[in-house]
Amino acid sequence: MKASVIIACVLAGCVAARADAPAITLPDLMQVAQQWAQDNLDANVLNALPEADEQTVRQFFREVQRRFQGDYVVDLAQLRQTAQIVLPLLENREETQPYAAWLRARMDYLTVADEIRITVPPPAVATNPPSVTVRNPSPQRERRLWVRQVSVRSWPAPAKKYVSKLKPCFAAQRIPPELVWVADAESSFQPGALSPAGAAGLFQLMPDTARRFGLSLWPRDQRFEPEPSATASARYLKYLYEQFKDWRLVLAAYNAGEGAVQKLLNRYQADSYDAIAEHLPAETQMFVPRVEALVLKRERAILEQLPAPSV
Repeated sequence: MKASVIIACVLAGCVAARADAPAITLPDLMQVAQQWAQDNLDANVLNALPEADEQTVRQFFREVQRRFQGDYVVDLAQLRQTAQIVLPLLENREETQPYAAWLRARMDYLTVADEIRITVPPPAVATNPPSVTVRNPSPQRERRLWVRQVSVRSWPAPAKKYVSKLKPCFAAQRIPPELVWVADAESSFQPGALSPAGAAGLFQLMPDTARRFGLSLWPRDQRFEPEPSATASARYLKYLYEQFKDWRLVLAAYNAGEGAVQKLLNRYQADSYDAIAEHLPAETQMFVPRVEALVLKRERAILEQLPAPSV
């Protein structure tokens, strides 16, 4: 059976799996998905794939976008099987390898989500009034899961080249050099990584953020250059710390955007990451404890005890 047929079946099951989701018509779903794909996926890159594979990849990325921005971490588990099919398609073509690097860096998200899915308790039997089922794990549990996941992972091969080279970029901006491990969570230290949404490089900076913190995108894109991208990332992290004064909130804002994090803090009258974690996008709920675990296991440092940036 062709990969595209398998993936279509898997993704159809993913959409149907949310029994509590509001009814969505197929035309509505396709219109939203097609618009996102048109706005974000590089047609010139994906055209390098055979037609069937291009359709498969586009369909997969649409579903990734929907679930990463969704509410429930456990829903990411349903992407795992499809991702294992799509990743080789992307790795086998030079033109699509930047997307492959981005996806490979996120395979652990799907692994951890699958572990959560397996161990999550079944929904409570409805009572009158109906009981509320909390589907997201607590931030504390996610941190434990990620520490275990990182503990069995060796350093990505490129990390041996880049960690010592890029730490001085962070130190020069007077922020903790341990935060260089953001590049592991974002790209597995692959400088050429490119996301379907247009983020690029080791630190997955979006174009506007890159320009805002001193990078040029033309005539060459400095996001793909290790030292400049590390410097811009460090400057962005420092800026976010000035706003949030908490490293977990800083990482959440780095991933989801400072506006999204500030709105949640205001809405829930909160001042900590844990107080808003379950309301963040699923990808962000994974990203923050992943970086925290990387800092702990690779640097033997506790994220919340890292010093504030100095002036």
